Amino acid sequence: MIHKLSIYQQELKDKGLVRENRIRYMVLWVREFFLLGQPDDAVFADSLEKEGRQDWQIRQALDAVKMFRSMHPADNSIRETSHSLNPLAELGDHLRVRHYARSTEKSYLHWCGEYLRYCSKGAYDEQADASFRGYMTHLALVRKVAASTQNQAFNAVLSLFRNVWGIEPSGIDAVRARKPHRLPTILSPEEVVKIFSRTKGVHGLILQLIYSSGMRLSEALRVRVQDLDLQGCSVTVRGGKGNKDRITVMGKTLVSRMEKQFEHARRALNETDVPVSLPAALERKYPGAGMEWCWQYVFPATGPSVDPVTGIVRRHHLHRSGVQKAMRKAVRASGINRHAGIHTLRHCFATHMLMAGVNLCEIQELLGHKSLETTRIYLHVMKGMRHSVESPLDLLASRLAQ
Repeated sequence: MIHKLSIYQQELKDKGLVRENRIRYMVLWVREFFLLGQPDDAVFADSLEKEGRQDWQIRQALDAVKMFRSMHPADNSIRETSHSLNPLAELGDHLRVRHYARSTEKSYLHWCGEYLRYCSKGAYDEQADASFRGYMTHLALVRKVAASTQNQAFNAVLSLFRNVWGIEPSGIDAVRARKPHRLPTILSPEEVVKIFSRTKGVHGLILQLIYSSGMRLSEALRVRVQDLDLQGCSVTVRGGKGNKDRITVMGKTLVSRMEKQFEHARRALNETDVPVSLPAALERKYPGAGMEWCWQYVFPATGPSVDPVTGIVRRHHLHRSGVQKAMRKAVRASGINRHAGIHTLRHCFATHMLMAGVNLCEIQELLGHKSLETTRIYLHVMKGMRHSVESPLDLLASRLAQ
């Protein structure tokens, strides 16, 4: 093991895949991985979490192991043997074959892992319908999770039953949570201005792009150079929710800032020989596309990292955590006394477009909603912001004053 670790350390130095001050930690994570018997990623992450490691440390450890595997594929024999016996690994393969989003894959594997641990602690048969119902009841009554969270766990475990064990569970519909219908938080145009005035740099640019186009955060971060039409002020969203493409608008006031961001992305490309990550099988079909300008991310990360799916070192887009932190700081500094996240800007885009007289069906296409009923909720929000009905208390105001 010591010999392998020394070779791995030297490879990291020679290839410049990580910063020099991180090499020692990457080697230490791989050493711990070997000491634990080369477990699957989920088991390795769980063991680190039990040790009290922070999220960023677990991500770094998984990156170190994936990088080691990509350099030494012959050392994956133990992992491959245990893979066939691990239902989580089989479920992960199924989700990737079906081209589920990476975020969906992570959440499904998380809930299925929680379900398996719940069964093992109580000595329940994990493939029994009663265990399924018992876990859903546990989430609702003991952990008191939200309805949307319970339904996400329901869909994850159901996928495990159907696609890994080939079982169609019965009598489980009764434990589906009824999701409440709630109106989204909408900020006034003046409040949006306050937030944007307290953001700067690339994070502020991303927030304004989301508000001007109605994109989700993940969609905005994945935008590539070829997806932005600066002359036509439009954005092509590739592989949005439901793996659908669409075209939406972009504010004309962002053109000059986007041109500067293009220059930054061009410099980042010229300073490296590591290709950018590409969708699906494009890298095999077009081996040199990762270094072509049109495929570069508009918002590139500061350095290369390990692809979470393939384990290969590639350049990626900025991480969502930095943008989320910038939004939270701006909301606090603006003195807004309501909960407002990045997705609130997408809600504001739809509502403010409706207030400006844009057709509801057109807004549905810009947002990428499958059903018009989903978009119709913004009509209720707009009516609430423009209500003309006077409260009966106000009608009595003059009498109360006497």
